[in-house]
Amino acid sequence: MAGKLILDEVRKSYGDFAAVRGVSFAVAGGECVVLLGPSGCGKTTTLRMVAGFLRPDGGRILIDGKPVASTVSSLPPHQRGVALVFQSYAVWPHRTVFENVAYGLKLRRVPKREIETRVNEMLAVVQLSGLGSRYPGELSGGQQQRVSLARSLVISPSILLLDEPLSNLDATLREEMRFELKAIQRRLGITMLYVTHDQSEAMVIADRIVVMNHGLIEQIGPPDDIYIRSATPFVAGFVGLTNFLRGRLAGPCTGAGAAVEVEGMGRVEVAPAGGASGRPAAGAEVTLNIRPEDIQLLHGREGEAPNTLPGVVRDRSFLGSFLDYRIQVGGTMLRAQAPKDAPYEIGAAVFVRLDPDKIRYFAAGNGQGGEAAPLNPPRA
Repeated sequence: MAGKLILDEVRKSYGDFAAVRGVSFAVAGGECVVLLGPSGCGKTTTLRMVAGFLRPDGGRILIDGKPVASTVSSLPPHQRGVALVFQSYAVWPHRTVFENVAYGLKLRRVPKREIETRVNEMLAVVQLSGLGSRYPGELSGGQQQRVSLARSLVISPSILLLDEPLSNLDATLREEMRFELKAIQRRLGITMLYVTHDQSEAMVIADRIVVMNHGLIEQIGPPDDIYIRSATPFVAGFVGLTNFLRGRLAGPCTGAGAAVEVEGMGRVEVAPAGGASGRPAAGAEVTLNIRPEDIQLLHGREGEAPNTLPGVVRDRSFLGSFLDYRIQVGGTMLRAQAPKDAPYEIGAAVFVRLDPDKIRYFAAGNGQGGEAAPLNPPRA
């Protein structure tokens, strides 16, 4: 495993509670990796071990090829070449914007003229030019977060660590800052390790996402892989919306795909597994998932298309660019999304088509963190 940042079987416990359970991944130079997961999954504990605020109970952490943390030794934060942007802005209210950004350089005894040059350059990068003489109380929340970011970047850290830095901003500003932060990261070529529980934020900012659950890594990959080719039911359910269907294989998995008898719905065909191993036998329990946008609503059955099933519209919500439906199919309630220009009324009879190529299916009980493992994982 190679990278600017390497975590090798890192573990951390608090008494009997294992917060991080053997986490391993690497971050390449200039890459942005996002640790994504629910509260208590271990993502912030992992970040704090990288920062030097916590010592791991097992494994090791390397930065630029040098060990900075293990069970026997741990460098203090200021010797690791990292900078941390906190969830709270943590800017000093009694110092001007310029003084806040310059603080780290002054501690490092950088010459005054160089400090002025570097601070002004960084204020330009974060779009705060001309505001150096203002105090934090005279700035908006977004501007204060830019000050915090500039203060971390101006010292030229080897790795920038960010702990849910946008969570205190309102929804509109938070969305704007996602794209702005990604643009800055690309422009400067910064190596970033970023923590969030917000799936949309992770999808925008990350080059790769590390999905964590119960102190374990469920999946690592680029955003599209995480969403389209989820490795476990947990990932499929946590990243975006999905429908889960439980059933049993009606026959063996073959190169032609599989048929599943879904509880309360009937038979559903699934596309070929494509390089899967350990395919279960006929009768084995499986879990299917299909995204709402991959369910097509029809007024009538169209030819012999597979997985076209009758249903009834039970609820409908307008969500701006599309309509969100709840469709009862037999004893199962499905969530589907469709264009807003041809609405189906509540109570209307419809047909739903589940695209066999868009269905993921998992063997029960074989995944990480107690979740199921995919029968059709992404091809290597």
